[in-house]
Amino acid sequence: MADGLPDQQAVGELRALIEAARRIVFFTGAGISTESGIPDFRSPGGLWTKYQPIDFRDFMRSEDMRRESWRRKFAMEGTFAAAEPNRGHRAVEKLIRDGKGRAVITQNVDGLHQASGVPDDKVIELHGNSTYAKCLDCGTRKELDAIREDFETRDLLPTCIYCGGIVKTATISFGQSMPVDEMRRAEEATLQADLFIVLGSSLVVYPAAGFPRIAKENGADLVILNRDPTDQDAFADLVLNMEIGPVLGDAVGVN
Repeated sequence: MADGLPDQQAVGELRALIEAARRIVFFTGAGISTESGIPDFRSPGGLWTKYQPIDFRDFMRSEDMRRESWRRKFAMEGTFAAAEPNRGHRAVEKLIRDGKGRAVITQNVDGLHQASGVPDDKVIELHGNSTYAKCLDCGTRKELDAIREDFETRDLLPTCIYCGGIVKTATISFGQSMPVDEMRRAEEATLQADLFIVLGSSLVVYPAAGFPRIAKENGADLVILNRDPTDQDAFADLVLNMEIGPVLGDAVGVN
């Protein structure tokens, strides 16, 4: 990029691949949401340099760990609540709306793809969603506002009103099993793709990071658009170490 503008040759190469494709699947990571002001986890200054992740087993066996988990959640809530979809999210939404994009497989938990207008059934959330909570026993959904009021005014940890089970944000924590249905849907979508576009993922978290290789080995073109190089760049048909919003926005024609 020069003077903050996307490299137009790179944009043209990406545009050509998009125009030739009929079944695009997107794989998104933290990098698409950092452009909306949401901090990532692994980079210097990321959330994991400030907070050691709480393992799911510790969350389940320790009331103190559950209390700390909710304290962190609400401490970050202002940042997440203020975030809005950026050009990258809007470009993905346009391709989904136009029928070229078939699915968004995301490692993100912020709900920004849905906020951009992508239908729920087109978003496959491998690591869950932080915008609501649910009971770990019966699966009942619980909204965060009521949990926050009880937690901050009465120091109450949430439990399910139906079965008494432990309530947790609807995210997948360290030590927690990956969601079976979402992994199955992600694999099915990946195998149907003729163009697989990685947006803002370092591709180091497995098994999720295996999907780009699966798509490539199944005959799809593979694009990796990420600020930094990844270990899978050698397998890609096009690698763009650039900002997602400007590049994808220009390629798709979205402001």
